[in-house]
Amino acid sequence: MLQALLSDKAKWFLFSFSTPEEIFRAAATWLAIAAVIAFVVCLFVLKGEKRHKLIRVGTVAGVIYACAVGVASLAFWLSDAGKNGEFLAILFVPLAVLVVCVAAWLVALAAAKSRAIKIVFGVCTGCAAVAALVCMGVHFASGDAAEMNWITNDDVEIIPLCISAVVAIGGVILAAFLCDKGGKPFDTRSISYAAVCIAMSFALSYLRIVKMPQGGSITIASLLPVMVYSCMFGARKGIFVGMIYGLLQAVQDPYIIHPAQFLLDYPVAFACVGLAGVFCKLHSLDRLPQLQFALGAVVAGVARFIMHYISGVFAFGSFAGEQNPYVYSLVYQAGYVLPDIAIVIVVGIFVFSSSAFVKMVRRQGVSTAA
Repeated sequence: MLQALLSDKAKWFLFSFSTPEEIFRAAATWLAIAAVIAFVVCLFVLKGEKRHKLIRVGTVAGVIYACAVGVASLAFWLSDAGKNGEFLAILFVPLAVLVVCVAAWLVALAAAKSRAIKIVFGVCTGCAAVAALVCMGVHFASGDAAEMNWITNDDVEIIPLCISAVVAIGGVILAAFLCDKGGKPFDTRSISYAAVCIAMSFALSYLRIVKMPQGGSITIASLLPVMVYSCMFGARKGIFVGMIYGLLQAVQDPYIIHPAQFLLDYPVAFACVGLAGVFCKLHSLDRLPQLQFALGAVVAGVARFIMHYISGVFAFGSFAGEQNPYVYSLVYQAGYVLPDIAIVIVVGIFVFSSSAFVKMVRRQGVSTAA
């Protein structure tokens, strides 16, 4: 774990100031850390209406700041990728279109009264998904996907990787059906919150502490908004929102060498983040909201870790060299997944220590279930 973190190829963004992008990332990250600390301290100091006002103002300010950082970081990335020839339009464009279609379909399901409109948006989403898969297939079949990551297609254990992906997808679907039985489908309120939480998580994912050499990074609690959404509206909706966030991660940082690896590392792994709300409906723990969140976050973190671990063994096992690929993947994935989840848990415990915030989260849950 330490070897991967201290490797020359691992990039520590908190202390990188060699380019305008790195200066911006470092400044934005340190500012976010200071703002979170100040917000948490004020939550404990202020009482009554002042605390409620702080939560409202802080939430709006956080969304605006996160979106501004996300847009600026995405602009930097697109500019650098274009200059360095790393912009893969065959992957980026179809995935971006798919994300937009999914978002539009969700809005149509919640707001449109006409069944025909819902069907049209659903068909468009399906066509976008097929187009994305076809483009990915062409890219993978060319061999460029593997070669760009310094391995060959022969290094990928395709059969166990595909079997693992199918089992993992089945497990996530089963979890989605078992969670929150009897809950309402997506409505305007839950979709609005989903959009805000996804946007915040996506923007916060640019505030990286360190980026690992073969993909993965430690961020400033980027998964917290998605986890809070799961606590608000239930794990079933949280799983779906996490999957959308995973697609955005694939657009932001596409480290893809095989379709099955893509599924495991992006939509499936981040869908598991939506499991964070599994204990928030457990009424025996209502007096301990911090424990409800922490237990759910641990479950979500472990599930996400398993997805990345499987991908590391069968897709990136060649990076292990003379080491056992099972041990190598275990150590490598633990090097960033565990610290990333630990940061989320610590920040989440502080946030859920605010009675006003907990009431707001539970009020949304009650209004959705009603």
